[in-house]
Amino acid sequence: MAARLWGDPADLPRSHPMPPSSRRRITAAERRARLARRHLLTVPARAATPEGVADALIGLHATDPATVFLAAAARLTTPGVAAVEQALYEDRTLARIRCMRRTMFAVPARLAPAVRAATGKDPYLDRSAAIERLRQAAGWDELRYTAAEQEALAHLTARGEATAAELAEAVPALREQITTSPGKPYESRQRVSATILGVLAAEGRIRRARPTGSWTSAQFRWAPAEPLPELPAAAGRATLTRHYLAAFGPVTEADLKWWTGWNLTDTRKALASVAAEPVGLDEGTGYVLPEDLDPEPGPDPEPWAALLPGLDPTAMGWRNRDWYLDPEHTGALFDRNGNIGPTVWADGRIVGAWAQLPDGRITHHLLTDPGRAARTAIETETARLAEFLGPSRVTPCYRTPLERRLVGTVRP
Repeated sequence: MAARLWGDPADLPRSHPMPPSSRRRITAAERRARLARRHLLTVPARAATPEGVADALIGLHATDPATVFLAAAARLTTPGVAAVEQALYEDRTLARIRCMRRTMFAVPARLAPAVRAATGKDPYLDRSAAIERLRQAAGWDELRYTAAEQEALAHLTARGEATAAELAEAVPALREQITTSPGKPYESRQRVSATILGVLAAEGRIRRARPTGSWTSAQFRWAPAEPLPELPAAAGRATLTRHYLAAFGPVTEADLKWWTGWNLTDTRKALASVAAEPVGLDEGTGYVLPEDLDPEPGPDPEPWAALLPGLDPTAMGWRNRDWYLDPEHTGALFDRNGNIGPTVWADGRIVGAWAQLPDGRITHHLLTDPGRAARTAIETETARLAEFLGPSRVTPCYRTPLERRLVGTVRP
């Protein structure tokens, strides 16, 4: 397994491009073997801590709060909710931030400054843009915005933690309602608190603390936070590219561009900054780190299976997915916005989907037959997931056609 890299990308040697005929070729089978080990999906590769999981994957998708826990559980030697909560809320070794493609991730806290610098500001959560929206929607000016912001911060500091509703109760200005996206099909009414707290979180001045309910709840409390150190964007992009190539490589230029949300120019500069080496893939040219050209050491992984949650970082790690997902199955496993649901994996391929029934049982449907050994491994992982969930009930944030059918058609 390639070492995790946390140093200065300038330390890496530069290399000269190789002609396509002399490039090392990495087959789809080799990519699947890399995925198995580097994404901690085989039993011997599993991690001891949630921090180890996040290190291996750069971050865990956190738009759906349950994904963080389920993605970690699939890769931990001893899955447990308490260990993930400890990392998120007590030790704060995992930082929940909005970053790649303006999506929430729980990333290693030590990597958070580089990730934030690399992915830039969310235009919607920029303070000046927020003030302008409130000016148009409610007649606010910067003075009123600043006063409400400072009053919210003062109450939050005094309380230590508070929900948005509790802050709105303490700060009347936050209760004012505005219409968002007027005239659009998704037009809605929301409190001003959503805008102001969203900007404060994007700036790193407040953070999401424990939810008000269980680990599956999306109703978070807010707590004060120290702003992250400011880093140059180019340095952040280089650091993030190194980690992405180490964890997901080989990747194509399109993979990196899509995964980060960068433009093509920044994508190409980032690959050049880490001296990425071109390799041959089935879909064309891919890239790996200079020290990662050699084949994976050791024999191919034994037959393995995994039940991964919706928005899992492995399933959402590449733009080009044909080497691990049959294109004919995309419509069943993704929603209309490109969000993947819960998936069943066998030996580096997505072979089906799983769902939790109202009575707590785990059911699954295979889109292709992975063979007897893989089916046995799938049953083992199904039992392991059921034990982890216990009495908890999980409904994916983004429902997909196959997951809906599993829940709606399976009977006791």
